[in-house]
Amino acid sequence: MARKSSIEKNKNRAKLVALHASKRERLKALVNDRDLPIEERFNAGLKLSEMPRNGSKIRLRNRCELTGRPRGYYRKFKMSRIALRDLGSTGQVPGLVKSSW
Repeated sequence: MARKSSIEKNKNRAKLVALHASKRERLKALVNDRDLPIEERFNAGLKLSEMPRNGSKIRLRNRCELTGRPRGYYRKFKMSRIALRDLGSTGQVPGLVKSSW
């Protein structure tokens, strides 16, 4: 089980990303538009840098829904390899067959 503070920190980041996503996309489009004058692009870059860092999507970490584990994460199941194996061996994941030989 991951630390509660790490899990909560990631949840807060996810809220900030959702809150600032549209404004961040608009500013990024202005910065990358080569047809605009350099002053407008520069000002858009300054506004983008003033936004909170945790509002960036890249700062989110994929974590297991059950345990909060950050590594060995399967996107399809939204859980870590260890939690998936535990649920799979008890037959709680439909269509998942544990291999043994």
